[in-house]
Amino acid sequence: MIVTDFTVEYINRKALVSFIEKHHYSHNVNGVQSYHHFGLYAEGNFGLPKMIGAMMYAIPSMPATAAKYNPINPSRCMELRRLCCIDDTPKNTESYFIGKTLRWLKQNTDIEVIVSFADQHYGHAGTIYKASNFDYLGETAPGQVLMVDGREMHSRSLNQKDRPYGRELKRRYDEGDPNIFFKKRKPKHIYTYYLNKKIKRKIKKLDIIKNNS
Repeated sequence: MIVTDFTVEYINRKALVSFIEKHHYSHNVNGVQSYHHFGLYAEGNFGLPKMIGAMMYAIPSMPATAAKYNPINPSRCMELRRLCCIDDTPKNTESYFIGKTLRWLKQNTDIEVIVSFADQHYGHAGTIYKASNFDYLGETAPGQVLMVDGREMHSRSLNQKDRPYGRELKRRYDEGDPNIFFKKRKPKHIYTYYLNKKIKRKIKKLDIIKNNS
């Protein structure tokens, strides 16, 4: 089995939720406002396709992220929010998967910048992003996550009052539920990929002007 034998398909969110909940270290997709979803497939029993990887691109988890990494067109910045594959895939499977999805996004959307974060808390350094030619931009500030019934969620989940799940979390937290609490986390590594090279040059130029002002 080699990576070039795998196929990448554009799929709907429902088709990969259970896979991500099983194989991704977060084990959840709550609060992820995803727009583009991809499945990685190998040949399974009787020649039928078997999902071996899944990926979600979504609105950045923090409101200021899009404007920070694409100050020219914030609405054209997306975050690679979830990526996972089964354990016994060959080396370079993730970077192959990422490359295929980036190519699709470039050809079929107006997205200009992709941002993603490697979580040091889980020992991630961003090796797959380096292999996929992402630019490394340093680290975030130390943060925190919301622990809910033993599962980690984004700290902003309590603020999603427009969603029933968010309202229920807020109610439980306000009532002092001991199963909902905040936990400190290490900084994350920041990586960006520019689907539009002209935008990359313009953003770099803005950074130079900003740093010299």
